[in-house]
Amino acid sequence: MRHRIGMWAIAGFLLAGFWALFAIATFPSTSERLRDVWFLVCITCPIAVAGMHHAISLYEALAANAITYGLVGLMVETLRKQLHHEQ
Repeated sequence: MRHRIGMWAIAGFLLAGFWALFAIATFPSTSERLRDVWFLVCITCPIAVAGMHHAISLYEALAANAITYGLVGLMVETLRKQLHHEQ
């Protein structure tokens, strides 16, 4: 179970990194491109919503997203384990 939760955290880290690279790669037209995909950013990287109101560094966003995904993974894997044992 620890490995699966770790994989959830790594997925969150990689998703935040992907969005950071996307923003860097499309920098001159970032506002136009991000406006088109902002819904996806908010769903996959919830710390981005807080980043609209407060300055958040890249490292903080990566860590926060990894922690968020790790906690979601903990909940999902716990529920999955309980449902598996009931059957």
